[in-house]
Amino acid sequence: MNVPTSPLHPLLPKLKQLGLSGMLNTLDVRAAQAANGQLAPTEFLALLLDDELERRQQKGIQLRLQEAGWEEGKTLARFDFSALPTLNRSLVMELATCGFLARHENLLLCGPTGVGKSHLMSAFAYEAVKRGYRVLLKPVHQLLQDLHAGRADGTYHRKLVKVCTVDFLVLDDFGLRPLSAAAIDDLYEIITQRYEHRAIGITSNRAWEEWPEVFGDRLLASAALDRLTHHAQTLIITGRSYRQRDRPQEVRPPSTTSAVPPVSPPSHGAAQTPANTTQTHAE
Repeated sequence: MNVPTSPLHPLLPKLKQLGLSGMLNTLDVRAAQAANGQLAPTEFLALLLDDELERRQQKGIQLRLQEAGWEEGKTLARFDFSALPTLNRSLVMELATCGFLARHENLLLCGPTGVGKSHLMSAFAYEAVKRGYRVLLKPVHQLLQDLHAGRADGTYHRKLVKVCTVDFLVLDDFGLRPLSAAAIDDLYEIITQRYEHRAIGITSNRAWEEWPEVFGDRLLASAALDRLTHHAQTLIITGRSYRQRDRPQEVRPPSTTSAVPPVSPPSHGAAQTPANTTQTHAE
C-alpha cells in the first residue's frame, strides 16, 4: 500500500533520523483511518510498524535475490505447466516448500534442452530466498571460471568459502562445456565439502551414463557422483523445447517420393537411478 507523499512532509526529517522514512509510504492512509475512528492509537502505531517491517522484509528479499544471481520472472507462478501435462506437479509444489534444503538433500533436474529445467530450479531458488536461505545460482562453467580467476587476484579462498557455505548452491547446465583439470578439482572439492551439510541443485541435459565424462577421471567421477546422488531428489523432464514451439513451422511442397520416418531424438532418461531419489517424467 504505497501512497505518494510530499517530500516536505513535516515528519520526514525525524523519520529519516530514525531510519524509518519508509513509513511515509503508508502514513497518510493510516492517519486517515485513525481520524475516521477506524483505529485506536495503539492500532495505528502497530499498523505503521507492520508496514515498515513488511517493507524491510521485501527489500531484504530483493537484495538477496540479486546476490543469488536469480533472474527476474523465474517463478512457479510464471512456469507453463500446461506445456508439460504429465509433469508431477504435486512433487514440484512439495519441492517448492524447500524441505529438501532442511534435510540437506541435493536436487537434480535432468532432461533435454528447453523443457524448463533452469526456470524450475530458479523458481526453487526464489522460494528458498523467501524462506531466509542463502542461495547462489550460476552456470557451472561460470562459477568455476570465477574461482579460477580468484587464484590470480587473491580472492580464491574467499570465493570458495562462499560457494561451499551458502545454504543452496545451484549449478546450472552441468556438463554442457568441457572443464579444465583445475576446474574439475574445484568441482570435486565443492561437492565433497557440501556433502551431507548443504544442498546442491543441478540442471543438466546429459544422460546419467554421460555424467562421469564431466570429471574425466573414472575414480574421481565415482567418488563425486556417489556423494552427489546419495541424498538426492531427482526430477527427469522430457518434452519438446519451449523455443522450438515458438518457431514457425516450415512449409514444404508436396513430395512424390515416399516419406522418410523422422529420426528419434536421443534418449535423456536415467540409465541408473541414484539411490534415495524421487523421479518423475513428463512427455
